[in-house]
Amino acid sequence: MDNEFLNDSDDGFEDENPENRILWRIPKRYIRDWENPVEFFEDIPFRKRYRFSKGAVIEILLPLVNARLRRLNNRGLPVSPLMQLLITLRFYATSSFQIVNGDLRGYSQASVSRIVARVSRILASHLSVYINFSTEQKRRVNKNKFYEVANFPSVIGCIDCNHIRIANPGGNNGEIFRNRKGWFSLNVQAVAGPKREILDIVVRHPGSTHDAVIFDRSGLRCRFELGHLDGILLGDNGYACRSYLLTPVLRPETDAEVRYNTAHKKTRVIVEELFGVWKRRFPCLHYGLRTKLNTSVTIVCATAVLHNVCIQHNLGEVVEDHLNHELNENVFQDIVNREQNGIGLAHRNAFILRHFS
Repeated sequence: MDNEFLNDSDDGFEDENPENRILWRIPKRYIRDWENPVEFFEDIPFRKRYRFSKGAVIEILLPLVNARLRRLNNRGLPVSPLMQLLITLRFYATSSFQIVNGDLRGYSQASVSRIVARVSRILASHLSVYINFSTEQKRRVNKNKFYEVANFPSVIGCIDCNHIRIANPGGNNGEIFRNRKGWFSLNVQAVAGPKREILDIVVRHPGSTHDAVIFDRSGLRCRFELGHLDGILLGDNGYACRSYLLTPVLRPETDAEVRYNTAHKKTRVIVEELFGVWKRRFPCLHYGLRTKLNTSVTIVCATAVLHNVCIQHNLGEVVEDHLNHELNENVFQDIVNREQNGIGLAHRNAFILRHFS
């Protein structure tokens, strides 16, 4: 065979211009978004997979991350901010890098992991903007909305803790994250508003930490003690009764105490509903996070921000029957806090006589 044929290309044709071959091959390296989920899926399948509608993703969520993602140095083959956001939302809906990698082919599991951590940090940076008690006027509005639930006066929030399953952090302090049910978790404290929005959140404590300890160490308690917040929190008997944190009466004896307990229960259930809605909207919080500890904390904060974005813009939730059934089971029963505050109990008795007699 002549040598000239050995130098020919595989298709048997000789390139007149060597640059043509280079131009032909370059696009193959840069086709990353060959299956754009916004264009590929219809509205309902898209919302089921990403927990938000297409319009909400592009018009509401993308502006939260777009500017900072564009400033980051993306070496090699850059991933667009929209695709990074969709990858992160898909992870929040599955808690699996493997599933995200399978749904969005062309992205390695390591790339997906880095993208989720990066986008979660950006979303979590908006925490103070979307999670707060707002102005005094807004707190007055919340008091009126809480009063409409069961005629319980002066309530500005309902407080409780919920466990988010995480992977074993390992190391010398790994065991402190094992809760009393035997699995590893973060014990997350949240205060719910009347629309089941998050008004305050604490995500730094391991699963073995008692609810009352988390509150005692929180900045929220300091704000009430210093008088920066006016109003009442409603909590279960895992908390010590205080002048600004009222708990149920363990053994009601009078009609006034029974009415107080009934109104307290009907109002405080809002925070339990908050945790249910939050976990249904972002199932990764229910199934558990297998990321590094710092990333898990960041993801919890990021999903809290997104939850309040949904409340603020009246975005509905995606309901999955099997997950809804599982979340109705409360695996942690209330543990009574025996270290009650005498002043708090006296204040509660006076409050009952004043409003429920």
